Amino acid sequence: MARVVLSRTFAPFTDGVLELELPVANVRQLFQALEERYPELRDHLESGIAVAIDDEVYQDALLQPIGRDSEVILISKIAGG
Repeated sequence: MARVVLSRTFAPFTDGVLELELPVANVRQLFQALEERYPELRDHLESGIAVAIDDEVYQDALLQPIGRDSEVILISKIAGG
């Protein structure tokens, strides 16, 4: 199972859970699994986050594959101006 690490900014929406393991094959499945567990996280996933899979960062990566032993880090996008 992939190891998923969430940014601290997501803690209020996940009851403080910031690390978990999930059996997912791509980012879309990851988002669906997270939304099922933590419905309050849905808006944040839909509004855009950066996804790092095994130290490579992706911006729009719904179909990006996730290996069984991958580490996936979800980070809130930072608005610039």
